[in-house]
Amino acid sequence: MRSLKLAVTTSRSQTSNLVCQARQIAWELKVPYIGRDGRSLEAIATAHKVEGIIVVSPQRVSCVTRAGEFFYHPSLARMRIKEINNGKTDQMIEAMSISPGNTVLDCTMGLGTDAVVASYVTGAGGRLVGLESSAVIAFLVGRGLATYPEPDRDIAAALRRVQVLQADHREYLRMLAPGSFDIVYFDPMFRLPRRKSPAINVMRTLADPDSLERETIHLALKVAVKRVVVKEGRDSSELRRLGFKNIYGGRYAPVVYGVMDGQGA
Repeated sequence: MRSLKLAVTTSRSQTSNLVCQARQIAWELKVPYIGRDGRSLEAIATAHKVEGIIVVSPQRVSCVTRAGEFFYHPSLARMRIKEINNGKTDQMIEAMSISPGNTVLDCTMGLGTDAVVASYVTGAGGRLVGLESSAVIAFLVGRGLATYPEPDRDIAAALRRVQVLQADHREYLRMLAPGSFDIVYFDPMFRLPRRKSPAINVMRTLADPDSLERETIHLALKVAVKRVVVKEGRDSSELRRLGFKNIYGGRYAPVVYGVMDGQGA
């Protein structure tokens, strides 16, 4: 996986507090801090030969690349949770067969939308661990989950319960004991982008583009008690390549879920 060359700066309002935050973030991510000094982000990127800049502003912390700006937001998670509360079916939750108190390992967390919905359903007695191989995505999403000012208390609690780890899921799965989680979930980058989402487009420049391997599915099956679930585009051949035969999803849904039973099912 190729990593973008990154740096950290502040918004144009370069206050001492923002500078302090930016320096701390640069230290955590092991990338340079560059003073803004009134310059445009393009000028900083050109002068210092960086491909992405993490910007600390009074409103948020984001990463800006040529593809656009990436920052954390609950996105569709809030809407999906409200639909669940209104009695509507969430295809991912159905595919996972999640119950309150379950433990879930999201191996490709990305924006964290699916992780938050799963965390809401598992409740306070459950556990949700989200893995993200990209250091900058893990940092921004982890920070967002911990600090986003969500007004709904139950949704806020679901955000806070997600434990974010910056890790390669292949290496992490190899370290786990059999039966460590009830459900292991994957939502890899689709081979064919499903929609032109600005957030997803930027995330593609930061995320691991590698497709899943059969060995990874075998590792997940040892770890999962109930199920291993993989999300993919309806027209993709990835689920068939990975050996999935049981497919969940609405007749006209653009995405589907491949399901395999875990060792305790």
